[in-house]
Amino acid sequence: MSLLIINIKELLQVRDTNVLKISGSEMRVLPTIKNAYLLIEDDTIVEYGNMEELINIEADEVIDATGKIVLPTWCDSHTHIVYAGHREQEFVDRINGLSYEDIAKRGGGILNSAEKLQNTSEEALYQQSIKRVRQVMKLGTGAIEIKSGYGLTVDAELKMLRVIKRIKRDFPIKVKATFLGAHALPKTYKKDKEAYLDLIINEMLPQIEKEALAHYIDVFCEKGYFDLKDTERILSAGKKYGLIPKIHVNQFNAFGGVAIGVKHNALSVDHLEELNNDDINALKGSNTMPVALPSCSYFLSIPYTPARQIIDAGLPLALASDYNPGSTPSGNMNFVVSTACIKMKMTPEEAINAATINGAYAMGISNSYGSITRGKKANIIITKAIPSYNFLPYAFGENHIDSVLINGILI
Repeated sequence: MSLLIINIKELLQVRDTNVLKISGSEMRVLPTIKNAYLLIEDDTIVEYGNMEELINIEADEVIDATGKIVLPTWCDSHTHIVYAGHREQEFVDRINGLSYEDIAKRGGGILNSAEKLQNTSEEALYQQSIKRVRQVMKLGTGAIEIKSGYGLTVDAELKMLRVIKRIKRDFPIKVKATFLGAHALPKTYKKDKEAYLDLIINEMLPQIEKEALAHYIDVFCEKGYFDLKDTERILSAGKKYGLIPKIHVNQFNAFGGVAIGVKHNALSVDHLEELNNDDINALKGSNTMPVALPSCSYFLSIPYTPARQIIDAGLPLALASDYNPGSTPSGNMNFVVSTACIKMKMTPEEAINAATINGAYAMGISNSYGSITRGKKANIIITKAIPSYNFLPYAFGENHIDSVLINGILI
């Protein structure tokens, strides 16, 4: 099956040679072709160029994209999209003056979601989660990382990971699974953290390896959750089972977690709302991708990741949604891109690079996703007729997407 998209107003993120990530001042450059065409064979991008170069190319189907922008689908490298129930009452509690940490101390937050998930069947959890997956696909997400971490028992963590594996099997969207057993300390282990760490390492990890349930291992490295010593222990154990490290870090405090991530060759360090010069220096020269989650900052009214400091230091930056029931009940990457421009002072070019090619890198898939490159997967957004790609983050309250292709097929 071949598909030819013609008369594209502007084709974005065109990379003739495969680029894995974009850093520093390069992030201000978004290569494009105006008045373009794009040819797809089955699930793969095979050719593109200016319409004047389109000679003797036939296809089974032709889409006229006059007035429309075409770009790669968003690569959302940080979500918790598999969860049970909602936490709207905590939203009201924050309006009434309680902080995220106050709510957690009262048994809310992650522990609230864990209790709901533990009491939800695997089938019910799957059915709730796929509604969200379908929604984010229509909003232009073509690759997604999904974390566990709302189980906090052996059975419930495995239940989450099995649901993620089922989503990967049943849906065309690219899915990467992350084990986040160290998300919070369960109530039953409140006074014995070492015993819970032993449970993660000695019972959860062997079963995850046996069933091939995860690609990555993650830790919520934060005061009141898991400290630097805990983080090192968990990441080291995960690597023994073939899991690549990632870290939730610097959401509320900066105390050395970024350097721990770099030391363990973490694929990404995520959140970074609090950042200092030691963190910047730790990231320089590393292969670790900093990931910002602006929707979380928006929802919780906490500081935004200092994008300008990161990019101006010559580092790369990715954007992700952090879709979860407590701090970011939205997986809309279009809003993420807009918020990065409005609140983090990223240019549209930087934000689009961060949400496509760098997002793909933060998932370990930028060889095949995140840019318009011959041989990459045909995961494509076709916008409605808009004045320019700057309009995407500018008019943040509108849905600018006309259609989405995943693996070359309209969804």
